[in-house]
Amino acid sequence: MKLLDKYIAKNFLISYAIVFCVMIGLRIVIDLFLSLDEFTEQTDLGTLEIVKNILSFYSLHSTLYFRDFAGMITVFAAVFSLYKMVQTNELVAVMASGISLKRVIGPIVILALMLTGLFVIDQELIIPPLSDKLVRSQDDIPGQESYNVWFIIDANGSLISSPKFDVKTSTLHNPTIIVRSKIPESPIWRVIGRISAERAIDINNTGKWILINGRFIEKDPGKVAQPRASYTSDITPKDIPVRLKSRHLSLLSSTQLAVLAAQRTKIKDRAQLYSQMHFRITEPFINIAMLMICLPILVCRDPKSMKSAIVISFGVTTACFITTFVCKMLATEVFFDHVMPELWAWLPVVIFLPIAFIELDSMKT
Repeated sequence: MKLLDKYIAKNFLISYAIVFCVMIGLRIVIDLFLSLDEFTEQTDLGTLEIVKNILSFYSLHSTLYFRDFAGMITVFAAVFSLYKMVQTNELVAVMASGISLKRVIGPIVILALMLTGLFVIDQELIIPPLSDKLVRSQDDIPGQESYNVWFIIDANGSLISSPKFDVKTSTLHNPTIIVRSKIPESPIWRVIGRISAERAIDINNTGKWILINGRFIEKDPGKVAQPRASYTSDITPKDIPVRLKSRHLSLLSSTQLAVLAAQRTKIKDRAQLYSQMHFRITEPFINIAMLMICLPILVCRDPKSMKSAIVISFGVTTACFITTFVCKMLATEVFFDHVMPELWAWLPVVIFLPIAFIELDSMKT
């Protein structure tokens, strides 16, 4: 690596660290300002426990904040690092030595690709194992949350319900499991019977629920109820908080989304799942496209034009960000009697990636 590459890479990484701390810190401060009263709702907790709860909550949620702002952080870091070089006329000296400006932005692009890999690792490997902790609200005490469970479908096709799921003890209270089997070559499920019990417990988080006073009642009213000691499912205690609401699908990995997509029968549910799966693929491309659009605009030789370049780059980046947000909203909507999550997921890439290549080709080096 040449001295120039090291210098540019160092400036970019320092700017990235500063922008990361500022944006994530600002996001935490705003949320804490709006939610401080919810953290203090548990009046029986002392000040130290409340502070621990706040630190635990935001240390975990920082993984989500990084996922949401990864693209913008990279763009802002590139802006600040290049702004410094333009203000000190360093780019003029680089060009006078015969080095192309495309060569100057090379280290930034390489580092951006590596940081995009960090974004993928965060989304696929870090967030999913923490998903059951990330769904808790600010007024919940860690480990003491409880949820109402209504008709969660598992890989067997059964529907699991319970008026109360205790996170701390991994217990379903008074659960009812509607056992079903799928009719061959048909989307219709046939009810076989139901399992009821006083409690269902899965301490080891394996999916094998131990039933207390469990019994299986067949659909045929003439059949006698049979005792049932356990029920095996792909639903574990860690999965239940995440599966309760569709907005938490973003906390699952691509593999988990693919498994759910094979189980769901409603068109709306499948559209949400396929939208999440395709946006997992396109978001890294969108983040890189935002950066590639901005870099040619920011690499200018005249410090007087730097402010207008920053405004233009921020405008294009914001347009890309808003377009992606709108596409995520429209991905589950019906147009012309069809739901097309694949189209909306790839639309920002189709629009902005060619613009990025055009900007790179037309930049003055």
